[in-house]
Amino acid sequence: MGYRVAVVGATGAVGHELLGVLSERAFPADEVVALASKSSAGKEVSFGERKTLKVQSLDDYDFEGTDIGLFSPGAEVSARYAPRAAKAGCVVIDNTSHFRMDDDVPLIVPEVNLDALADFRQRNIIANPNCSTIQMVVALKPLHDVARIKRVVVATYQSVSGAGKEAMDELYSQTRKLLVAQDPAPKVLPKQIAFNVVPQIDDFLDDGSTKEELKMARETRKILDPEIDVVATCVRVPVFVGHAEAINIEFHEPITMRETLEALEEAPGIEVVDKHAPGGYITPIDCVGEDQTFVSRIRPDPTVPHGLSLWVVSDNLRKGAALNAIQIAEELVQNYL
Repeated sequence: MGYRVAVVGATGAVGHELLGVLSERAFPADEVVALASKSSAGKEVSFGERKTLKVQSLDDYDFEGTDIGLFSPGAEVSARYAPRAAKAGCVVIDNTSHFRMDDDVPLIVPEVNLDALADFRQRNIIANPNCSTIQMVVALKPLHDVARIKRVVVATYQSVSGAGKEAMDELYSQTRKLLVAQDPAPKVLPKQIAFNVVPQIDDFLDDGSTKEELKMARETRKILDPEIDVVATCVRVPVFVGHAEAINIEFHEPITMRETLEALEEAPGIEVVDKHAPGGYITPIDCVGEDQTFVSRIRPDPTVPHGLSLWVVSDNLRKGAALNAIQIAEELVQNYL
């Protein structure tokens, strides 16, 4: 049986990736529909190497008869249209932040908490976590199973694609302008991103943290374990695609390096690349187009009784968004629909 799949936000960076991954993985769809705003209706988007789809208006689309909706149009649009699609019988897999912390909406990373998917019928909506959270919990899960995690301190190095196509264009434009001594005034990001790093992702909260940092803490507890403490510093860096994270973990129990390596090497979705030599690790450029979450720079943290430090890298448009959503859709097809 083939399914009818709607990709909402098809003209965006994640929408483009969703269409590409659907084609690559030969998802069992009889029909794939590309949806976006009325202003984008009629445009063509790529679906695989040789096929294009004509974009339809989300406003005018009837979700009746659509089996799965892959949403990535922005939180406000999802808030309006995802419940409408779900009510029509379409299972929504939403990549925005809007539904993630709702108690009756599963927040799923297939390698980590696939069992939580069983409750999706309460709302007919499934949430895709934040891109920075996804790669972190993929790396944390096998270690948490060996020695319970007590606390995580993480600093992220997040690419501009996490802020959308306009931010990618801004990095490109600013870099060109700086090379010819023109003014690279920021318009999308809060500070110049070319040849710079910006320690702000999303808006600030009253305590001085940002919404992105709060998301990482709250989502990790919902997905992995409500008892884990997480403190994050999220930084935008002048990289087009690929997020990196420096993660320091404190465990309740001892964990040896042998146990660490065995757990990571055997875990689904992880590839360990950790040679103690120049270049013996993965960087964001190396991960682009790859499905795995890469773990490097594995070493003890001697500043706490049971500590470990990791360097974790993943393609934020793939595993951090599109691939994770489609893995959820594949599980729905295999066991639920």
